[in-house]
Amino acid sequence: MSDTKTLADGKAGSAHHAHTAISTAGLLIALGIIYGDIGTSPLYVMKAIVPGVITRDLVYGGISAVLWTLTLQTTVKYVLLTLNADNNGEGGIFSLYALVRRRGGWLSAVAIVGGAALLADGVITPPISVSSAIEGLETVYPHLPTQYIVIAILCGLFLLQSFGTQIVGKAFGPIMFLWFTMLAVLGVYGIAQYPGILQAINPYYAYNMLVNTPGGFWLLGAVFLCTTGAEALYSDLGHCGKGNIRISWTFVKLCLLLNYFGQGAWLMNHEGQALAGKNPFFALMPEWFLLIGIGIATIAAIIASQALITGSFTLVAEAIRLNMWPKVKLNYPTDVKGQLYVPSMNRLLLLGCIAVVLYFQKSENMEAAYGLAITITMLMTTLLLSMWLRTKRVPMALIVLFVLVYGGIEGSFLVANLIKFPHGGWVSVAISLCLIAVMYVWLRAYYIKRRLTEFVRIDPYMDALKELSNDDSIPKYATHLVFMSSAERQTEIESKIIYSIFQKRPKRADIYWFVHVDTTDEPYTMEYKVTELAPNDAFRVTFRLGFRVEQRINLYFRKVVEDLVRNKEVDITSRYESLSKQHVTGDFRFVVLEKFLSVENEFPFVENLVMQAYFYIKQFIASEDKYFGLDTSSVKIEKVPLIITPTRNVSLKRVY
Repeated sequence: MSDTKTLADGKAGSAHHAHTAISTAGLLIALGIIYGDIGTSPLYVMKAIVPGVITRDLVYGGISAVLWTLTLQTTVKYVLLTLNADNNGEGGIFSLYALVRRRGGWLSAVAIVGGAALLADGVITPPISVSSAIEGLETVYPHLPTQYIVIAILCGLFLLQSFGTQIVGKAFGPIMFLWFTMLAVLGVYGIAQYPGILQAINPYYAYNMLVNTPGGFWLLGAVFLCTTGAEALYSDLGHCGKGNIRISWTFVKLCLLLNYFGQGAWLMNHEGQALAGKNPFFALMPEWFLLIGIGIATIAAIIASQALITGSFTLVAEAIRLNMWPKVKLNYPTDVKGQLYVPSMNRLLLLGCIAVVLYFQKSENMEAAYGLAITITMLMTTLLLSMWLRTKRVPMALIVLFVLVYGGIEGSFLVANLIKFPHGGWVSVAISLCLIAVMYVWLRAYYIKRRLTEFVRIDPYMDALKELSNDDSIPKYATHLVFMSSAERQTEIESKIIYSIFQKRPKRADIYWFVHVDTTDEPYTMEYKVTELAPNDAFRVTFRLGFRVEQRINLYFRKVVEDLVRNKEVDITSRYESLSKQHVTGDFRFVVLEKFLSVENEFPFVENLVMQAYFYIKQFIASEDKYFGLDTSSVKIEKVPLIITPTRNVSLKRVY
């Protein structure tokens, strides 16, 4: 008996895609969820491009460079091209990696570097967005200690994560619509005072700034800040759908450009002067509107931070399913599909954000740390996307052209951002390297453990299993004994499980269950397969779960058993005589084998470092039963040694 069934009736899938259809509600959701980062960039971009005396070449060149960066990088690469590389409607660098990972083992390194850099960006974005908004208060209250207000806002934001963002999320769309409308109105107000700024549409001005202005090329690092949120468009594809993103982006891009041109107009009206700490964004506002504008900007910055935080949670969840991150606890605070909360990541992000605020103090100092990491993510996305284009049989000439164009653009941005390294860029690089190290260790350790795990055929042990089940001389361990197995083949089982059942402490049970969880490259697969190993004595259950499906094995296993009972394929009534007469259901007990590093090892230097690091990190995270969502009252964690290479030629001498 072997068949495959789904754990869901299809309603969840249709519900998931209901809000991705093009609609007014879908467009508002897109505005509220995915444009926070790129939408708040006018708060700091022009201030970074014009650091000293205001000149025509800098202003026109900067505006022109921003326009063509948003067009080539965000519109063409991400909105028109990359959004097509969806994994059953899901986007993001790990979803893209899941689509192409079979085309080469080296692609895992690309995904790790890109994912780590994106997570590092999640530490920098909330502080710089909120700081840029709150610092607008300094125009009214010059000596206000804004960094403490920023820390208080960030603490409140991170503390709210455990409750989910379902209620707050409904308000995000209208608020961001108000924000973008404000950007457009302020931009038109500024352009009306200096219409000549519209000449900056000509790409010549960008070329002139980069080539002829002293140090102009290095200003690309500041220009790049206008497109740092482009990766979020792709990462949140599953929440909004490509149709809603493309239509809403038309509105968002128009509002952003109007505001940039409005800021440029204000700057040209002050040509020859020094900014002296002023922010063109707030300077553009009429004095009576300043406090209102700062309030709206602050809320928009909080929404931008929220988008990065939830994006980081999703990224970590995907990395776990791809064996690139420790199996930490994942919570699902609301019934909204795909919404999750990662307590450990929430704490790390909060500590990182507070450290960034305390170290840099001001948003202008954070600009040096911002942008360098996300440039690397975009380069990695370009590499993965080129592999995806090959799977779609796109002519090689077009793929080479794509790689050359965007490799050149993003490579230039990366080189320009490297000048930031000694001024704070090292912070984002250091965070990225730490995350890369964790991901590398976890993925390498996964392959080492898989190589060293010994699997045996399960058939030869079935008779012994039946005899053990009927041996009354051994105390019964459980009515139903459930082992979590990593064996991918239905005919195999870990030798450690056999050892645990027969030798470590004979575990007598009426029915033995072997449960295997297979993570698919599709995001929302929910299927299971049951194989009867021995009639009414041993079963294997294989779950096929998508990489964005919550691991609630306790619940799913119960549903499987209920289906089997309903179909009269198994009898789960307790086999204790007194309980059987009353038709009491037998007890279920899960056994999870947890490996530890045996002292009896001689192994290569690199593998030694990897495994030492792996087990060092592992001691700070919860055991795997928490990750699988098992009921802790019925779980036995059993320690088993991981022997990499048994020690040989022991020089041991007997004496008399």
